[in-house]
Formats: sequence, C-alpha cells, structure tokens
Amino acid sequence: MDNTSGVGVLDKAAVVLTALESGPTTLAGLVTATGLARPTAHRLAVALEHHRLVGRDLQGRFVLGPRLAELASAAGEDRLLATAGPVLARLRDITGESAQLFRRQNESRVCVAAAERSSGLRDTVPVGSQLTMQAGSAAQVLLAWEEPERMQRGLRDAKFTAAALSNIRRRGWAQSIGERESGVASVSAPVRSPSGKVIAAVSVSGPMERLTRQPGRMHAPAVVAAADRLSEVLRRNND
Repeated sequence: MDNTSGVGVLDKAAVVLTALESGPTTLAGLVTATGLARPTAHRLAVALEHHRLVGRDLQGRFVLGPRLAELASAAGEDRLLATAGPVLARLRDITGESAQLFRRQNESRVCVAAAERSSGLRDTVPVGSQLTMQAGSAAQVLLAWEEPERMQRGLRDAKFTAAALSNIRRRGWAQSIGERESGVASVSAPVRSPSGKVIAAVSVSGPMERLTRQPGRMHAPAVVAAADRLSEVLRRNND
C-alpha cells in the first residue's frame, strides 16, 4: 500500500513522527530511520518542535512532543461526549436532580452535556454555559488534580481552600453548598482519561432544600459511579 499522500512535506513530517515512536532519537538516528537528508531531517524536526509535535529530552535528543498527547486526549473527550447523554440521564433519574458534565476551558468551566430534571424546582445549566472556576463542586474537582503551580493560581480568588482540594483528592468527590449561587448545592466527581488525567467533572445540582447541607451524603455514590462509568468507556475505547 502506498503511504504517500502526494503532499511531500507532510509525508516527510509523518515519517519523522513515526521514527520517534520508538523513543528518543538523535539527529543521526533520525537520518538513518527516515532516509531523509540530514538538513531536511533537521529542518522538519525543528519545525515540528515549534508546533510542540516534537520535543527534546535532557540529552537534546528528539522525542514526540506534548501536543500529540493533547490531541489524543481531545479525541478521547469526543468519545466521552458521545456516551455522556445516557449516563447523565441515568444519574438524573437515580438522584432526581439535574446532571451535568463540565470541562475546563482556560480559566472557566463549560457545561458540555446535561440532563435536566423535567419538573419542579431545579438548577438549570444549559449546554455551552461558561461558569467560574472559583466556586462550585465541579470547579473544585477540575482543579484538585491540577499541577501544583496551576492549582495555586486557581486558588487565588477561589471560595475554597487548598485543604478542601486535598480532601477531595482523598475521598474522590466534591460538594458545594451555596458556593456558586445562593440556595444551590451540588456534588461532583472526576472523569479520567486512560492515562489517569482528570479531563471532566460529572455533577448533580439542585436546591439546597432538597440536597440539604450535606449533598455528598445523599448523592456522592451515584455521582462517583457515573463518573467511573464514563472513565471506563474511555478506557475500553483506548484498548
């Protein structure tokens, strides 16, 4: 089968990336593995490095870059969205409360899927809504497993503390009571990629008069089970 696309520079870039799949490689090793002229191999590797598709290790050898992992994660998140609807609908039916799926987007969190309670008093978060990362149980979950530096930045104006995030990491879920909006309570749990990275938060939210001041006691098991179900879907699709 012909592996060329007819676009020479892309074909050569793909050859470079394929050569790096086996591990860190020097420029000489890249030339040998790809069959490209040394100046061409160097030019392509440096150009790919500019776009973070290629990186360097501590010895200066070329390695696959972080952008590839980000793209792979995004592909997994698309699979996540495809299966989120039924899981959120089941969570809504079990808890009797509105259920949402949130992803972090820069300094906000975005509702990317939801299953609303059909009647009565409810907390409605339309798909596409951008909410703060400074308050709410989903914000806590999305921040709790971040790198320390990013976590500290996120805590500067937050309504929760580093100690609260430590507790969330220990027990595996978060709750908030009137934190984002007066009279509203919520419970959230993390969805993880196959590599273990937290990529989303599953939540239920509703009025405090139903969820009480300890919403986690009522709904944490169901929320954690829904988040685990979505994480398992991503793992299965990655096998």
